[in-house]
Amino acid sequence: MKENIIRDIKLASSGHRKIEWVKRNMPVLSKIEEEFIEDKPFSGKRIVMSIHLEAKTAYLAKVLKAGGAEVSITGSNPLSTQDDVAAALAEDGLHVYAWYNSTAEEYNEHLNAALDIKPHIVIDDGGDLVHLLHSTRQELVRDILGGCEETTTGVLRLRAREKAGQLLFPMISVNDAYCKYLFDNRYGTGQSVWDGIMRTTNLIVAGKTVVVIGYGWCGKGVANKAKGLGANVVVCEVDPIKAIEAYMDGYRVMPLIEAASIGDFFVTVTGCTKVLTKEHYEKMKDGAILANAGHFDVEIWKPDLDSLAVERKIMRNNIMGYVMKDGRVINLLAEGRLVNLAAGDGHPAEIMDMSFALQALSAKYINDNYNSLDKKVYDVPDEIDRKVAFMKLEGMGIKIDELTQEQDEYLKGWGE
Repeated sequence: MKENIIRDIKLASSGHRKIEWVKRNMPVLSKIEEEFIEDKPFSGKRIVMSIHLEAKTAYLAKVLKAGGAEVSITGSNPLSTQDDVAAALAEDGLHVYAWYNSTAEEYNEHLNAALDIKPHIVIDDGGDLVHLLHSTRQELVRDILGGCEETTTGVLRLRAREKAGQLLFPMISVNDAYCKYLFDNRYGTGQSVWDGIMRTTNLIVAGKTVVVIGYGWCGKGVANKAKGLGANVVVCEVDPIKAIEAYMDGYRVMPLIEAASIGDFFVTVTGCTKVLTKEHYEKMKDGAILANAGHFDVEIWKPDLDSLAVERKIMRNNIMGYVMKDGRVINLLAEGRLVNLAAGDGHPAEIMDMSFALQALSAKYINDNYNSLDKKVYDVPDEIDRKVAFMKLEGMGIKIDELTQEQDEYLKGWGE
């Protein structure tokens, strides 16, 4: 097992500053770290992580290590790893296998190197580790107690494996916890996507037409933030219920082929493949900007852009311009990868405080209860979800009311 695969250990000081900054703004995870230092729940256990390797993820890794675990970590996207953060973790004694802008071959090497720790617990973001453990690295499954999945995309894949009877160990769907999707998916994605788009393009959003493709919790956040920035928002959906919801929320709803000709910004938030394709590119106006907020770079279908373009040219850092035969330029941000991470710093620390608190406590739940868990996908236990919510309120200095015993009995009964 290789100790580390990182770009440059000399970058560590910058990474330490970033990690310290987010720690100061993640009070829930800080409180859990204190508990873990005292209780050492992961003593003797090995944990592998594949999550976007930036400062907030790094702090989660350090919290797990503080709980007694030997931790191996890699990224979950070639463009989201921050080399200084990776160096800081390596300097702190974690096993780190990631660097920014890795090739497909390097990315796969890093995933496999991280798995060489022979993990007991898996923390995944998008399902890359789980995929390897169900294919080329099945020899490691005998040691695995279970794991946690961070994303909608990853959970969909887990449930598909479970339905087919092919899931080899229990997994907790952190993504489906209230304290995750109501805040991370909505407010976190909403802010971080537009942070990535605006810092990359340096263009105004107010007055522009923004086409949001997909109106799940992430899409709701992207649309709401665009509206707050003064954009005219169009929503495109395949789910009739979500389409009605978008309409009732005040947005125009139409087929994507109609929206293609009027959009200034297009943001894909579906988790699906081939969402924007040739028929849409042919209708787009000159200067249209395409950004993806889904986990994989398959929503904005790049082979069609390549086939239509007579020239490709770098417009700005993280912006590739595709010049069409008629002279129009369609601008793709961050290679069609997650724009909020490939062209930004990801979700705000205060949001990830809840998501990563859920990860830490769900990993502990796996460790404490693996003997009673089947090979299926589990929701985060309600007591963990509520514990994180109460801890977050406490961290913000907010108090709430409690039901009286009489009120509690009334709500649980059937009388008047």
